[in-house]
Amino acid sequence: MPMEMFHRPMARNGLIIAGLSTLLAMAGCSSEEGAGQPGGGGMPPAAVVVETAELSDASVRHDYAGRARGAREVEVRARINGILEERLYDEGQMVSEGDALFRIDRKPTEAALQQARAQRQVAEANLRQAEREWNRISSLYERNAVSERDRDSAQSAKELAEANLAVANAGMTQAELNVGYAQVKAPINGVTSLEDLPEGSLIDAGTLLTTIVQLDPVHVRFALPENDATIRRAAREGMARSGEKQNVSARLILADGNEYPLDGRIDFTASTLDPRTGSVSARAVFPNPEQVVVPGQFVRVRVELQSFEDVITVPEKAVAQSPEGPVVYVVDDEGKARARLAELGPVSNGRQIVLSGLEAGERFIVSGLSNLRDGAQVNVTNAEGGEGAD
Repeated sequence: MPMEMFHRPMARNGLIIAGLSTLLAMAGCSSEEGAGQPGGGGMPPAAVVVETAELSDASVRHDYAGRARGAREVEVRARINGILEERLYDEGQMVSEGDALFRIDRKPTEAALQQARAQRQVAEANLRQAEREWNRISSLYERNAVSERDRDSAQSAKELAEANLAVANAGMTQAELNVGYAQVKAPINGVTSLEDLPEGSLIDAGTLLTTIVQLDPVHVRFALPENDATIRRAAREGMARSGEKQNVSARLILADGNEYPLDGRIDFTASTLDPRTGSVSARAVFPNPEQVVVPGQFVRVRVELQSFEDVITVPEKAVAQSPEGPVVYVVDDEGKARARLAELGPVSNGRQIVLSGLEAGERFIVSGLSNLRDGAQVNVTNAEGGEGAD
């Protein structure tokens, strides 16, 4: 029994040694086979897609939500008291400046005009009488026939009569204006709203009758974020120094997504930042001869914030990050990837503007950047210089 226990460990050790010998023999065969393959069994070159860098012009455009408004929105109000007799326009129609809109009962104003005329006649008669009295008293005073007090009284009566005539003339003018105000006219060209009071209503001076909105041109008010507003202020200040009027071009995107065919301009940007929204108010003006843009409509204003000439643009995915900053990988003549530190500008139409670090004619990698290192051998899989697929 003791002898049997002594031999079992020895047998187990023999089996382990035999297994290791077999594994070593198989590994040796594999090494001999791999030694004959290209690359000596290392990783194959990374498959990449490249584009050729080209110089082009680029612009940075941003869209901002806004609301259209009439260039002018004027409230038409009555200037006199009276009965609203007639509306002289169709609600919602276009009217021109000077067109009659309402007629107010003229009889009270005409009666007031007659009274003002009579008062002026009385004032004129009083003045004539005062002048005659003054001429008589002044002549007597020169001959020492009346006292100085009588002369001063006559002079004061004449001056008072002249003042009364001036008051009567002012009343006459006001009465004539009120007669004219009995017909309410359009102050601007535009489209009318609904009437606020029906015919036959008793109205007071200042009562709102209707509103006229000028549709051509149309204003669009929107807000610029702080960063973009800084650019706009700089542009405005530069134009102010040169003595030019602010006139930044803009485009309009309608609610259905279509672009408005007529160009507009930004004619106003606020000089201060709104602390509640962190933005700056701005206004764009667009011609609207066909009344395509309706006041109150939500639209988008497309503004060109920056323009660049002769720059290189790359897909955003072609830019990688390194500890030193953003890099772009180019493929050299030996087929190796070379990392280039790049100075980046803004993004334009989905492509990253590269200000420096990449030269025209160089091939840069747009796909296959995962685990790519500087100096690694690469395999360009697309046509040389062509655009790569995603």
